[in-house]
Amino acid sequence: MLTLAIETSCDETSCGVVRDGREVLSNIISSQIEIHRVYGGVVPEIASRKHIENINLIIQEALDEAKVGFKDIDFISVTQGPGLVGALLVGLASAKAIAYGLDIPLVGVNHIEGHICANFIQHKDLEPPFTCLIVSGGHTYLIDVEDYAKYKLFGRTRDDAAGEAFDKVARAMGLPYPGGPVIDKLASEGDGKIILFPRVFLEEKSYDFSFSGLKTAVLNHLNQLKQREEEPDIKDVAASFQEAVLEVLVEKTFRLSRETGRDKIVIAGGVAANKGLRNSMEERGKLEGVKIYYPSPVLCTDNAAMIGSAGYYNFIKGVRSPLDLKVDPNLGFLE
Repeated sequence: MLTLAIETSCDETSCGVVRDGREVLSNIISSQIEIHRVYGGVVPEIASRKHIENINLIIQEALDEAKVGFKDIDFISVTQGPGLVGALLVGLASAKAIAYGLDIPLVGVNHIEGHICANFIQHKDLEPPFTCLIVSGGHTYLIDVEDYAKYKLFGRTRDDAAGEAFDKVARAMGLPYPGGPVIDKLASEGDGKIILFPRVFLEEKSYDFSFSGLKTAVLNHLNQLKQREEEPDIKDVAASFQEAVLEVLVEKTFRLSRETGRDKIVIAGGVAANKGLRNSMEERGKLEGVKIYYPSPVLCTDNAAMIGSAGYYNFIKGVRSPLDLKVDPNLGFLE
């Protein structure tokens, strides 16, 4: 089964061709990071316009790299949400046009599920069930993956997502967008024990997350230094902040793994590229006899291949989307 996948949820225009949910024949990504960096974040209107300019070219490039034509495609997978409404509309409109023109099925995909399935592409031996931590700029979820396209939600963020906290703290420190990778690099050179930022675990048995208070604590620390006319050691601030985030993520993930009896933990989403998170997970995994999986950096970011994989596993379970499918910028995941 060949799926042509389209992903335009934020500031990457991405199209790819995936065979049987696991084999990537092409995964073309046109990033807008340099365009939005000057604004310190993604500007929705600019993102939508760039998608319109790029989408047809990227689709054709994906087909060419895969050495296939439209006639070879069995169905279309496309991100329905969550994301920026204007950006999502560009991808969905293109997918609908192709599905209608070729008279082939359309499968709308939840972007969050795509992040989980990126691991199926990276690790050919990975099979459910497993515990999955999804950490990205807009989302933090803790999920038990019982089977392909079958999930049980245990925890989610109540306020700022982990990646959002990284970006906001980076902006307060005067670091460039996107802030996550910059903080990760600085943290590797700093001392995470210098500043004791709060670890927010919420209620005793809760699997939910909250990073708003931690973000505020970092901002207050920086403001206090500014009032005293002292310069912060940004490496130590970055390391201390990152350690506070990772401690909560790792502890709750392994607690769920023990509760559900899973011996595999999967990390997904943009923050899954964070080296500190990967190292912390792997060190804990060795102690507890749990195998850790995460995608390569290119599959951590928004990309069409993961949407193609998620679309495949829904398609073989009988999912078909109507041609009047609407985008849902606030589409939840198992909520």
